[in-house]
Amino acid sequence: MTSAPIAAPVPRRGAIPRLGGQALTRGLVVAYLSVLVLLPIAALVATSLDDGLGRFWDAVTIPQAVAALRLTVLVSLAVAAINAVAGTVIAWVLVRDEFPGKRVVNSLIDLPFAMPTIVAGLTLLALYGDNGVLGLSGVSFTKLGVALALLFVTLPFVIRAVQPTLIELDRDMEEAAASLGARPLTVFWRIVLPNLAPAIIAGATLAFARAVGEFGSLILISGNIPFETEVASVFIFSLIESGGINSAAAVSVVLLTISVAILFLFHLVSRWSVRHDAA
Repeated sequence: MTSAPIAAPVPRRGAIPRLGGQALTRGLVVAYLSVLVLLPIAALVATSLDDGLGRFWDAVTIPQAVAALRLTVLVSLAVAAINAVAGTVIAWVLVRDEFPGKRVVNSLIDLPFAMPTIVAGLTLLALYGDNGVLGLSGVSFTKLGVALALLFVTLPFVIRAVQPTLIELDRDMEEAAASLGARPLTVFWRIVLPNLAPAIIAGATLAFARAVGEFGSLILISGNIPFETEVASVFIFSLIESGGINSAAAVSVVLLTISVAILFLFHLVSRWSVRHDAA
């Protein structure tokens, strides 16, 4: 006599942890972001407009402010473009190549994140300054020195954005293209680069946003020469020192607007890229 099969117990659905419900969780997130981001930005905008819109316009259009903003944006764009190329190459070497000391090099990439920016500026000045180790003239207190400082502090952004994409990239398509006679440059241009483009753009955008607001590494090596090497962040600091809080807030709002516009543009490009890949 055979016994009836015993039905297996139906697995119970695991409980999803919740922090007091969706409404409470969203409220906590909004409150946290408001305290740390929205309220300070609102206070900055309000301070910049304390003396009226006319004084705001005067503060951001004086020749020294225009020169500082122009230098900041142009050098930041150049730094972001250089990082897009150099960062992609470094990420490629760290992911695809094997060499002695690879782990050490990979760890050093994050050094600009860990090092205080004022120390980074002092390090560059000690190396590239007129009385530095290399004794190079024409680096410190020049636009080249400003660019070198910004390249140093923004180095990790593109590398760390591209590395995960390269690691997860399916290499079967590359091997298939190579087996059909495609040259390595063609494989990279037609197959690899389109997949890396969103990560490269993301890293370059973050590098630009960091460069626009950089202060510590520039205060020493730039020399803060008006109309020559004075960047917007240092100009804002000089306004605060002289008691021009409202003018400093006005220039800060312009810098904030530039950064937000770049991030919004990146968001649009990312959405277009995702739709293009899906199509």
